[in-house]
Amino acid sequence: MKLERAATWDEIRAICANLESPLRCVDSAVQDRMKAEVDHVLRAGDSVGGTFEVVAHGVPTGLGSHAQWDEKLDGRLARAIMSIQAVKAFEIGTGVGNAAAYGSEVQDEIGYDSGAHRFTRPTNRAGGVEGGITNGEDIIVRGYLKPISTLRKALGTADLVTKQEIRAAYERSDVCVVPAAGVAGEAMVALVLAEAFLEKFGGDSLGETQRNFEGYMKQLDKF
Repeated sequence: MKLERAATWDEIRAICANLESPLRCVDSAVQDRMKAEVDHVLRAGDSVGGTFEVVAHGVPTGLGSHAQWDEKLDGRLARAIMSIQAVKAFEIGTGVGNAAAYGSEVQDEIGYDSGAHRFTRPTNRAGGVEGGITNGEDIIVRGYLKPISTLRKALGTADLVTKQEIRAAYERSDVCVVPAAGVAGEAMVALVLAEAFLEKFGGDSLGETQRNFEGYMKQLDKF
């Protein structure tokens, strides 16, 4: 099961501040169903995977690059999320669903807010990154985790010495590591964005970096 709608930024902030939330899902009813599934898997001696989502709000336009394959911000985010243990797939925006949709259903139309002096998009299917560069919308990425392999219900394996078939030894099992992986995902996204921010604005001190950033934002206001 999953949340069948986009969470608002206020909902995300509230649930992240709630340290008593077991799974950090913004919808309590959906979270209860998730928790019931985890409890079922625990009783069965099995494990379960899942998906975590990281949202970066207020990221300035223009971070990243389209010029080189290893400078594209979406590629760097993918590498960071995929580096987390048990993550087997990555998504930005609605990328997975986009693969089975028509172009007219996928593209984010572009408008312009003359008051804010910013280009806008009524949708954010791109997940905040276009052509490897941030577009000013929220950056939305997801990591897909496999169920961890340390099961109470041991699976078959082979002995490294005798090469004979045996049952795997049980040491421990967390059953579901999605909440912990989400915290790691937040840290990895923050590191990638901080690196891209410093590449864009540079400086030998925080004051110099802030000056460069503020000058850039004024430049955008005049565009």
